[in-house]
Amino acid sequence: MIKLTRKEIARYIDHSLLKPNLTNKEIEDGCLYAKEIEAITVCVNSNRVKFAYDLLKGSNTLICSVVGFPLGAHTPFIKAKETEEAYKYGAAEIDTVIDIGAMKSGDYDSVRNDIAEVVKASPAIVKVIIETAYLTDEEITLVSKLTEEAGAHFVKTSTGFAPEGATLKNILLMKNAISDKMMIKAAGGIATLDFSLQLIEAGCHRIGISKTKEILAGINE
Repeated sequence: MIKLTRKEIARYIDHSLLKPNLTNKEIEDGCLYAKEIEAITVCVNSNRVKFAYDLLKGSNTLICSVVGFPLGAHTPFIKAKETEEAYKYGAAEIDTVIDIGAMKSGDYDSVRNDIAEVVKASPAIVKVIIETAYLTDEEITLVSKLTEEAGAHFVKTSTGFAPEGATLKNILLMKNAISDKMMIKAAGGIATLDFSLQLIEAGCHRIGISKTKEILAGINE
């Protein structure tokens, strides 16, 4: 297994602060911790973007906002507007959830359009959450391809709110479906250093985790 320093691992981490009951103090503490370890981003709900941006402005930690989260059941118009506002208030990256119902219905043009509207809404990096827990292997492969066709930058496994999160099997399906221009983010149920390193070794460019402190506690340097 690969070996990375704390700082190297931190540059893969989107530190997740997405639980709906988090207080302002908990968001603040999470942001300052992410700044301290130089996590690549803090991932917050769109109503917390400006608050987080003001805390992290000028640091090496950027703001990521979720859009259409966690169900993906907003219209493309609403997702695009949420993206515009998040970018306006400081989000450099957007994690958007696909229209899962459309995907399961075989309405692939709607899925592609839904993603494309978010991509067009701002210059931000766009990561597309496909919510693998609800998809077959064939659907994971297809929606990964649709994500690239729509112009997004990453395909991402999960919200963390579904019955299953990231798995190495699904990472491989996603990796085999996309070109080298696309990147992969794993999220959901990542709770150990070993699994984090396995995901990075499997080709993930980002890992979304909320248990960052616990995971990094196992590294001395």
